[in-house]
Amino acid sequence: MIKFLALLLLAWLVLSILGFVIEGLLWLAVVGLVLFAATSVFLWIKRKASQA
Repeated sequence: MIKFLALLLLAWLVLSILGFVIEGLLWLAVVGLVLFAATSVFLWIKRKASQA
């Protein structure tokens, strides 16, 4: 599960970079950053819960 979430983080990061590089796709960068943040928070909470 953690490997899958790490793969998602990488995918969101790539989408964000593509959104910033391609001028007309700024919305893609914003969506990628939001999804990256949401996945990061979910992963952080999941790892915290597994440690307790």
